[in-house]
Amino acid sequence: MVGSVRRAPVAWAGQGGRRWSRPLTRPFPFSLSQMTGSDVSGPDPQLAVTMGFTGFGKKARTFDLEAMFEQTRRTASMFFFAAKAMSFCFCIFRDTSSSESDESSDSSDDELIGPPLPLKMVEEPVNPMEEGVLGSLPPPLAEDVEEEDDDDGDSEEEENPVRKIPDSHEITLKHGTKTVSALGLDPSGARLVTGGYDYDVKFWDFAGMDASFKAFRSLQPCECHQIKSLQYSNTGDMILVVSGSSQAKVIDRDGFEVMECIKGDQYIVDMANTKGHTAMLHTGSWHPKIKGEFMTCSNDATVRTWEVENPKKQKSVFKPRTMQGKKVIPTTCTYSRDGNLIAAASACQNGSIQIWDRNLTVHPKFHYKQAHDPGTDTSCVTFSYDGTVLASRGGDDTLKLWDIRQFNKPLFSASGLPTMFPMTDCCFSPDDKLIVTGTSVQRGCGSGKLVFFERRTFQRVYEIDITDASVVRCLWHPKLNQIMVGTGNGLAKVYYDPSKSQRGAKLCVVKTQRKAKQAETLTQDYIITRKLLAWSLCHTSSHKPEPPVAGPGRGGRVGTHGGTLSSYIVKNIALDKTDDSNPREAILRHAKAAEDNPYWVSPAYSK
Repeated sequence: MVGSVRRAPVAWAGQGGRRWSRPLTRPFPFSLSQMTGSDVSGPDPQLAVTMGFTGFGKKARTFDLEAMFEQTRRTASMFFFAAKAMSFCFCIFRDTSSSESDESSDSSDDELIGPPLPLKMVEEPVNPMEEGVLGSLPPPLAEDVEEEDDDDGDSEEEENPVRKIPDSHEITLKHGTKTVSALGLDPSGARLVTGGYDYDVKFWDFAGMDASFKAFRSLQPCECHQIKSLQYSNTGDMILVVSGSSQAKVIDRDGFEVMECIKGDQYIVDMANTKGHTAMLHTGSWHPKIKGEFMTCSNDATVRTWEVENPKKQKSVFKPRTMQGKKVIPTTCTYSRDGNLIAAASACQNGSIQIWDRNLTVHPKFHYKQAHDPGTDTSCVTFSYDGTVLASRGGDDTLKLWDIRQFNKPLFSASGLPTMFPMTDCCFSPDDKLIVTGTSVQRGCGSGKLVFFERRTFQRVYEIDITDASVVRCLWHPKLNQIMVGTGNGLAKVYYDPSKSQRGAKLCVVKTQRKAKQAETLTQDYIITRKLLAWSLCHTSSHKPEPPVAGPGRGGRVGTHGGTLSSYIVKNIALDKTDDSNPREAILRHAKAAEDNPYWVSPAYSK
């Protein structure tokens, strides 16, 4: 510090023997420059020599700003004059070339030097200050134009969702002779499972099938109940089987039973107090996020959620009600894509659609009273992939689209879609631009169709004739980009496009059909002579037939009557075939014996 001298700290001893110190600084009344007789602007060389050092530290860099500005100004002016000179020469060259071209119009183009000028530069005057030194960019090359045309074609294809429908090829899977009422495809698209009115569930493996298209397994998991719904879990290791019974089942990928839901007590009035369903089931659905949780709806007017680990009791119960509080039967249910809504969007027999929050079972979050005609069974409700739109397939031959953010009226409605099955499907395309459903027909009155609607305008944009029977189930897999269809005549069809689809049916159509292996047996040749043949014919014609087995069976043959009491009763009593069709004749048959020996009746009445 100039004008002051810093001295060493001085120690002090206070009370209690504690020592403390503080620095002592005393300013001088005169500055260091006055003391040394030198200017403040720089150190005195005599003082530096006396004190033994040459300077007071590193000097700061100094800049001459005026010189820097002058140099920048000169450089800018040089560039400006150079650009102006180049533009001036360019204008002279242009005028000269244009005048020469006018004078020698008959000369060929080979005499010109350099490439022709762009049309824009020829027609418009060039302003070097606006265009810059290099001028405007040249027009795009021909390759760029072709690339732009290709991009336009791709954009047009993207805008037209009909071109993405994979319907150029198809394969037919023979399930049986009755209606295919259930379809399920695992998330990877490797296996297809079908169920029908014939109680059978069949497994199809695309990678293991050949051109014969045969199922590798068939079973009846619910005995004599029609299969109504089949769905793979989100992990693909379990299948939910919903039949006409009151108990849903879960089987693994190979068909072995994992769990069976418990049956409730049908004599309890409040269905929330019983542990399971008490009436026929309609459909079921897996939770899209939580593993092991699924949902079922039944004729007991409830929608119940279950856990695979706890088959003895449901997890929660939802009870659809009318505005007056009366029970209504839910005919279909589903989860939203995120699983937050129990989009047990339950479509009820009074025509209403009710949607609950998954964690609130008391009152529905959305309720629309007359979504479809009362008295008809709404066969399907499904959410779009973005989770904002709900599609419902009604028993009144309509397909409607709903926005759950404004659940007060349908966005669109399409009619003229006949349905005769309580499980007719509808689904969204993988890109959410199309909605697909099937139509039903009477036998011999036409063919069932798969109808495509555009989601944005709800226009009927495409149709596919499936077969001469009703289209019941339809499924559009997002990974395979293939459409599976279940029909009313026992067929399951798979539609695909070799250029647009992945794996699935493409794996089995390229495999040739395996030839049946013939059993190879070793046979011994016999030499039959004339005498041997005559002897065999003689002994065969005179052979005594074996008598019927009497008593207990022997030699692997069952006897006519066993030696037990039950066999004796059957022989003597149960198999008595006395004809008592005419009771009068049966009584008069004993009249002569009673007259000759009146022992039982006449003596008793004579007294």
